Amino acid sequence: MSSHLVLLCPDCFGRRFGPRFLGRVDDSGKLVRDFYKIFNQVITEEIPDGLKLPDSFSQLVAELKNNQYDAKTFAFSLRAMVLSCYIKIVTLNLLYSSLMEKLEREIRESKVSELMNRHFAASSIPKGIHCFSLRLTDEYSSNAYARRQLPSPELLPVLSNNSYHHFVLSTDNILAASVVVTSVVRSSLEPEKVVFHVITDKKTYAGMHSWFALNPVASIIVEVKGIHQFDWLTRENVPVLEAIESHHDFRNYYHGNHIAGANLSNTTPRSFASKMQARSPKYISLLNHLRIYLPELFPDLDKVVFLDDDVVIQRDLSPLWEIDLQGKVNGAVETCKGEDEWVMSKYFKNYFNFSHPLIAKHLDPDECAWAYGMNIFDLRAWRKTNIRETYHFWLKENLKSNWTMWKLGTLPPALIAFKGRVHPIDPSWHMLGLGYQRKTNIENVKRAAVIHYNGQSKPWLEIGFDHLRPFWTKYVNYSNDFVRNCHILES
Repeated sequence: MSSHLVLLCPDCFGRRFGPRFLGRVDDSGKLVRDFYKIFNQVITEEIPDGLKLPDSFSQLVAELKNNQYDAKTFAFSLRAMVLSCYIKIVTLNLLYSSLMEKLEREIRESKVSELMNRHFAASSIPKGIHCFSLRLTDEYSSNAYARRQLPSPELLPVLSNNSYHHFVLSTDNILAASVVVTSVVRSSLEPEKVVFHVITDKKTYAGMHSWFALNPVASIIVEVKGIHQFDWLTRENVPVLEAIESHHDFRNYYHGNHIAGANLSNTTPRSFASKMQARSPKYISLLNHLRIYLPELFPDLDKVVFLDDDVVIQRDLSPLWEIDLQGKVNGAVETCKGEDEWVMSKYFKNYFNFSHPLIAKHLDPDECAWAYGMNIFDLRAWRKTNIRETYHFWLKENLKSNWTMWKLGTLPPALIAFKGRVHPIDPSWHMLGLGYQRKTNIENVKRAAVIHYNGQSKPWLEIGFDHLRPFWTKYVNYSNDFVRNCHILES
């Protein structure tokens, strides 16, 4: 056996062989030569059946000294003990490896299970918010004041007046919409110049209209429209999105069993979380793609700020309209540079599959990405481009490729469509990551103009981060009867 077994099994060997091994001194070395000769002989022979082994190496040596063994029997006994010790070591190593693999598998499965639960929690509608929407919808049908025109007829010309600051918000979350609008008003130095265009889907329209009709926000003008009320949004004008929403495999990918067929043994929890986020049903909602049609939906407007429903505005945004976009279409914060390496480290390679030949041919993996959530759009410049057609083209190509070009949401096709048409704005305008970065710097949050709860941990969900939720809940009107009666989560 090799010498490293001496270290692994000291009880088997005790100490190295030498001429003093049998308790005698033999300077001629003959004893040693005879001893190794016997060892070489027994190595090639079978260990005799019924050979009784001592309990320890010390006992073996003691019995040898008491002349209970001849040299050959000693050699067989020593070989059998070494082999037995080696087998035990191998067995223990195998058991240890098996135990560690089992523990690692259980830990991984536990983390994946936790992430799966978070995914479902993030995708579901909390009971309080569901109640909130239902009660407001019921109010729309029973209360004429909840159905009053928004804005009032005399203010309709303002909706297309470019001397005002126009914000666009596309959402089916009434509570979130109320927070965005309220935070803009409280932060604005000139709220009387603010116009909000709130766009929602058909099922949410009545409740959304009720909220803003019954809870007018001082000084500003709010318009609420459903997708079904835009004449331009026809199947002919949005053929690719229509195809996506009706495509069986695509719908099954987003609405089907998210864990069936997944090889969890080869999936890290972080990778699994990313895949789950990419399969959020919101990504095939027309509301989520609506921003790509802003020039057509608001043909009389020159500039708009588009806001996601998971943002909070903490500073006056009117200076955004004064930014010179230098002929570009989209003013956005780049996400490849900044203090937070976890959030601000996004390049094209983080969004696209560069093993796909079409992606590899047309895109640079090291090109800096930018963020949706708070964007200033120059609609005049946009109307001179083919951004919408490019967006549709790449959506169609991804659908044809069985969505192998990218997985996550509406940002990847926008990164392509707006390529070369983005003007970077100062990162202080838009702070990201509050929905997935637990270690967000609170002082940075306080300083940011817009904070964005992008990620699963939305502030209106129980899985939201407790230390970040107050920045959102401060704009919820908890004295409102609808909010109070539906027991909306309060921090």
